[in-house]
Amino acid sequence: MTVFFKTLRNHWKKTTAGICLMTWGGHWLYGKHWISAVSDQADVLFLLGHPFTLASDFAVSGLGPGWFSSRSDNLLRRAACQEAQVFGSQLIPPNAQVKKATVFLNPAACKGKARTLFEKNAAPILHLSGMDVTIVKTDYEGQAKKLLELLENTDVIIVAGGDGTLQEVITGVLRRADELPLVSTQIFLPNLKATFSKIPIGFIPLGQTSSLSQTLFAESGNKVQHITDATLAIVKGETVPLDVLQIKGEKEQPVFALTGLRWGSFRDAGVSVSKYWYLGPLKTKVAHFFSTLKEWPQTHQASLSYTGPAERPPSGAEETPPRPSLYRRILRRLASYWVQPQDAPQEVSPEVWKEVQLSTLELSITTRNSQLDLASKEDFMNICMEPNTVSKGDFITIGSKKVRDPKVRADGTECLQASRCTLLLPEGTGGSFSIDSEEYEAMPVQVKLLPRKLQFFCDPRKREQLLQSTAQ
Repeated sequence: MTVFFKTLRNHWKKTTAGICLMTWGGHWLYGKHWISAVSDQADVLFLLGHPFTLASDFAVSGLGPGWFSSRSDNLLRRAACQEAQVFGSQLIPPNAQVKKATVFLNPAACKGKARTLFEKNAAPILHLSGMDVTIVKTDYEGQAKKLLELLENTDVIIVAGGDGTLQEVITGVLRRADELPLVSTQIFLPNLKATFSKIPIGFIPLGQTSSLSQTLFAESGNKVQHITDATLAIVKGETVPLDVLQIKGEKEQPVFALTGLRWGSFRDAGVSVSKYWYLGPLKTKVAHFFSTLKEWPQTHQASLSYTGPAERPPSGAEETPPRPSLYRRILRRLASYWVQPQDAPQEVSPEVWKEVQLSTLELSITTRNSQLDLASKEDFMNICMEPNTVSKGDFITIGSKKVRDPKVRADGTECLQASRCTLLLPEGTGGSFSIDSEEYEAMPVQVKLLPRKLQFFCDPRKREQLLQSTAQ
């Protein structure tokens, strides 16, 4: 025995590595096989009416906290499936068709875990709800945009991924030929209607960044509950209108965003945080500290032209009447030749544009989707310019907070309200924009607000909160 311990001491490096390997292997076997087997036995007891209900039950049974967490997640999935099954068992009228849902799943989201998360927590709920579900898995960046150009018929569009996947899908929807207001499209395809933007969109947050979650769903510290709540929101059918930003460069096709555009030093430092992963919780502050070692202050110069908020039309004003028959259109066209010309309509006053020269630490152009106001009488986007007088210490502190919550602003930030704007950058300007957390080359752009353009499925509890806050 003495020789055994002496050997271990003389080869302490190998001993340490072996102990770590055995510990990891034991933990894997415990989670993969033993917990799974015991969970199956507990499921049988649950169906027989003898569920584990208290933490003490697990302790008496010799089960650890890992099993407790796994069992809790299983109960959440079971409850969600039972709720979805209620909708799926409802009878539909003889002349009605089964609702078709197309899911765009990004398997690479959440470091490659999105497929497993979707199949375990969301897919069973969708299938039990009675919808005809088609799952489209994307293989590369930009594929969702191309697939949406070919999509012919669906009743519901579901995005399973993060901010990047969601931005691809809405861009693909709004770039379709039946959505873009092109004169050539109206001439050659007069019967083509902008229908896809009317299709409700569901969002299942599976990515590392899911900015829209706090708007659509109730807060939850449990990942499984968050996913099941988002999926059930699609099944229940409650929707809210969200604004969209149309961002167009000089030559590029427009990009569409639900959150907004960021350009500046806070954004650049935030992107570099992942490079310092080995520093653990210090990586965010370290990334911002190294950013201050560059030229200081870091000033971004640009010219901004904008026009003020637009008045929101009354409810129902956007609904277009059905297209009249060909016979009625011909009669109307012939009548226009014989009727005496009426007085010219009153001229609409031209829009007032203002111009601002920017010298800012960071510029952000954002929608109001994070703080929905359903009763607002104006539609606008927020343009915020953060001062370039921020000290290095404040830059590190504020920047670390911005990584967790991009809505944090430095003291002295100037904010404007606009419905449209044009951002002109000096020649030779480098760097990148972040548009809904996705990186794009910095260039002169035109940004236009499309108010309440898309309908998104929302948790009924969250929608009720929005309506109550609006009433107050």
